[in-house]
Amino acid sequence: MKYLTVRHETRYRYSAPVSFGPHRLMLRPRDSHDLRLVDAELTLSPPGEMRWMHDVFGNSVAEVAFTQWASELLIVSTLHLEHFGLTRPVFPIAPEAQMYPFVYSANDRGDLGRLLDRHYPDPQGIVEAWAKRFVTGQPMSTYNLLSNINGAIRTDFTYSTRTLEGTQSPVETLQHGSGTCRDFALLFMEAVRSLGFGARFITGYLYDPALDGAGGAMQGSGATHAWADVYLPGAGWVEYDPTNGLIAGDNLIRVAVTRDPSQAVPIAGTFDGTQGQSLGMTVDVTVHASPEPWDDNRGAERAA
Repeated sequence: MKYLTVRHETRYRYSAPVSFGPHRLMLRPRDSHDLRLVDAELTLSPPGEMRWMHDVFGNSVAEVAFTQWASELLIVSTLHLEHFGLTRPVFPIAPEAQMYPFVYSANDRGDLGRLLDRHYPDPQGIVEAWAKRFVTGQPMSTYNLLSNINGAIRTDFTYSTRTLEGTQSPVETLQHGSGTCRDFALLFMEAVRSLGFGARFITGYLYDPALDGAGGAMQGSGATHAWADVYLPGAGWVEYDPTNGLIAGDNLIRVAVTRDPSQAVPIAGTFDGTQGQSLGMTVDVTVHASPEPWDDNRGAERAA
């Protein structure tokens, strides 16, 4: 188990005071058997009125209404967590799914629904052909198949940051041979979906032990991170991080799960102002481990 503190600061700057439209914040994880939220603090400047809700996937979402004009918008989320991850990728796949290909049960197929469907055009079959390269025999180990796809993205593609919003299509990522963590997660999802697996998108954070003086550096720390889930009978949802080649890693801190990356934007909103008034935004994320647990009685979530 790890005791982790996550601080996520987002700052928007403008050349003159502007008014802000509604903002949607997806920054708070839900408690689960592998992730316990001990304390959460959300600071807003200027202040806003928050309304909490669960989205269609059950993620915790805050809707914020601002009434004050300002030349800067600052959003700071601080989380104190207890994280229970696997130190080794060992999980019990049901006997009927240990070898690929296999067929999900009727109940599983009904519940997975659109998580089985590919979402992005591939008219020339580029993504599907790339995925089928890893099917070296039938039957073959389901674990090895998914592991090889995950590892190939880690070794064969170049990680690069990108300031533009949005996510590359899987075809674009294959053509460029590079991308961000969101691009790699989406390529992995669409590749395994083309092979019949149910997959979903995860947004969250990455704990890099190198920042605490231990272990080697990882790609994707210092910002929000993204990876994918694959549903395997017997094991349930298993996390795959193709950016770092991790499987069910104990360094992955899940905040939200969605069907598509466009549904997992940590902060989304608008402002009213003139063209060119925006001076840009900065994002700073730190994740550090603590030797001692946080006290449960520190208090409920706060906003100022």
